Amino acid sequence: MLGSSGEVFVYNKTKETFLAFRVNIADSVAGRLIGLLGRRSLKPDGGVWIVPANAIHTIGMLFSFDVVMIDKKFRVVSVKEFVKPFRIILPKLRAESVIELPAHTIFRSRTEVGDELVIDRYEVKKIPLPVAAASVDQDQVASGSRQGIQV
Repeated sequence: MLGSSGEVFVYNKTKETFLAFRVNIADSVAGRLIGLLGRRSLKPDGGVWIVPANAIHTIGMLFSFDVVMIDKKFRVVSVKEFVKPFRIILPKLRAESVIELPAHTIFRSRTEVGDELVIDRYEVKKIPLPVAAASVDQDQVASGSRQGIQV
């Protein structure tokens, strides 16, 4: 996505539910201006996090979606469900950023004003093999797996 600086997941710490797993960060001027324009839908686990923002419009949008506005401490200050195209969401003074999510995400995750969200990047970590497993010869593993098979 143009003007995006990576993906994050969004977790509702208060309700212990996930809102989305692949949310694009729109933190550049171009990214914030474009947002969801030109898209026909959002993936079920996707979204856009517009930073900074305290209002949005859906002029030119092609589909409805949910909107969660959060403050600088990641507390939900406003929720709007199933926002239709050609609408304007007025500014919320306490809002620092806006998360645009697939329709019905707010209902499914039970998110409401006052909930605390966790927004973080994925960290891919390699899990080290145990020392004993790493030293086993691959031929032993292959021959051992065929021992129970009779031809």
